[in-house]
Amino acid sequence: MTGIVYKSTGLWYSIIDDSGRLFQARLKGIFKQQKQLETNPIAVGDCVDFSSDSNQQCMITKIYPRRNFIARESIQHRKRQHIIAANIDQSILMCSIPDPTTPLGFIDRFLVSCELFHIHAILVFNKQDAMTPDDLLRYKSIKNMYETIGYQVFLVSVVANVGMDKLTDVLQHKTSLISGQSGVGKSSFINYYIPSAFIDTQNVNAGSGKGVHTTTFAEMYQFMDTSNIIDSPGIKELGLVNVEQSELSQYFPEMRMLLTACKYHNCVHIAEPECAIKNAVKNGKIFSQRYTNYVQMYDSILKYRWQ
Repeated sequence: MTGIVYKSTGLWYSIIDDSGRLFQARLKGIFKQQKQLETNPIAVGDCVDFSSDSNQQCMITKIYPRRNFIARESIQHRKRQHIIAANIDQSILMCSIPDPTTPLGFIDRFLVSCELFHIHAILVFNKQDAMTPDDLLRYKSIKNMYETIGYQVFLVSVVANVGMDKLTDVLQHKTSLISGQSGVGKSSFINYYIPSAFIDTQNVNAGSGKGVHTTTFAEMYQFMDTSNIIDSPGIKELGLVNVEQSELSQYFPEMRMLLTACKYHNCVHIAEPECAIKNAVKNGKIFSQRYTNYVQMYDSILKYRWQ
């Protein structure tokens, strides 16, 4: 039998076959024994073959090649990656400016990860109803920066049902991964579209100002017949994986178009003379905040290698 993994708990996998039947399966031992670069050999969205014995115990026997996936650095194993989801059409990063504030460095790491895996990225800023005038000014500045680069940016309030109709159009006929730091409203977002999910929601911790984790395992939900939403656990940090220092600038769209204009073909845009990227920053053609985050990512890749 063949099906799609809709939920992974690390031990058991929920699989739905072509006829819509739900099965609970475990992973065949041979996959666990193979040396993996990932901490999880199977992820939500994977297409798999599985078999059932006389006791109705299901076992996954084959994992089909992925057309794409998105991963983050493993929390337990810093030199291995954890696959968040596979075979997705787009990845939506839920952000917020008030309570909690999503750092621009976090957003840029997310965008680099999507560029690396050739996945369309969308930014959704939630909690419009809680924004102050200063928050709205900051949002407009952020929106201008990312739309100038070519990304879609939306402002919504899930609880007040503001701007959600525009996102409905974006989600139709797609498999969308919903990511973000805890507390930005991911669970409320999914409950809005799929009330039957009954995902628990909690307020931001008053002491730390950070979100409280409510989703433990990734899970995919179907809605509008032809659309899927994948809920993922809240991410505190987003470490880059599979990115070389020399390649990092290729994952910044505004830098990518200028790479051939640098004097040196191996320019990394940090200290080299006659660098087209640094000149563009100086002339205001590349946002200085984006360049600052690029430099920080560049340094973090080297630090990561030596850990």
